[in-house]
Amino acid sequence: MNDPTTRAEQARNPLHGVTLEAIVRALEAHYGWEELARKIAIRCFSHDPSVSSSLKFLRKTPWAREKVEGLYLFVLREQARRERAGP
Repeated sequence: MNDPTTRAEQARNPLHGVTLEAIVRALEAHYGWEELARKIAIRCFSHDPSVSSSLKFLRKTPWAREKVEGLYLFVLREQARRERAGP
């Protein structure tokens, strides 16, 4: 359980310690529900969207959760790229 390799891998994992709720809230703040529904075509983003309904769906639908996590990682990479580029 205290394997140093596992801890090192988790330290490099950008999703480690980030809740699904935090991911959904960050994506909604970044894109808004309408654009988020265009980026990932799932009903919980396009029809009466809310964080709670999205979480219920994503927790029981692995393929959708993977898409959301992938988009979140993309946003993180884009933000880091912009920061490195500077003003």
